[in-house]
Amino acid sequence: MTIWRARKGGVTLAAILAATGLAQAAPRETPSGLPVPRYVSLKFNEVNARAGPGDDYRPLWTYRAKGLPMQVIAETRDWRRVCDPQGRLGWVKGTGVSGERTAINLAPRPLPLRRGPRAGAQVAAYLAPRALAELKGCKAGWCRLSVAGASGWAQALALWGTDERAQCR
Repeated sequence: MTIWRARKGGVTLAAILAATGLAQAAPRETPSGLPVPRYVSLKFNEVNARAGPGDDYRPLWTYRAKGLPMQVIAETRDWRRVCDPQGRLGWVKGTGVSGERTAINLAPRPLPLRRGPRAGAQVAAYLAPRALAELKGCKAGWCRLSVAGASGWAQALALWGTDERAQCR
C-alpha cells in the first residue's frame, strides 16, 4: 500500500489525479439519498417543467408522455432537475416522477429487439421511432426491453435512458 503525504507547499495525490482527469467523482449527498445522475420516468400524462425548484418559478413547458425517461441531475427535497431526451433542462416535482426505468428509441427508424444480447440474434420485434419501452436491465452493452407484450434485447447505445453519464450539463 502506498501512502501519499502532502508537504507544505507540495502537490497532493488528489491534486495530481484531478489535474490528469483520473480522479473519480465522489458520490454527492442528495435529499432522497439516491445517486445523481440517475434515471426516472414521468409518472403522469402531464408533468410541468419549471425554471426553478418551486411553483413560483415560471413554467417552461408541459411534458405529455407518461413513462418518458428523464435523467435527474440535481434535486431538492421536493423537486428534481431533469434532463429530457431532447437535452432540455427543467425542474419537475418529485411526485411527478417514478423510479421505474424506461428507454426511448430516438432514431428515425425502427430498432430491432433481438431474442438474445448479441448482434446476430434473431429479431423478436421492432421498437418504433420515438417509442417508449420498459427497461428491464442492461448488461455488456445490451438492454432488455419490454413493450406491448413484446420483449427483446437492443444495443444500449441505440437508446436514450441507458447511459449512466450525465446527459445535460
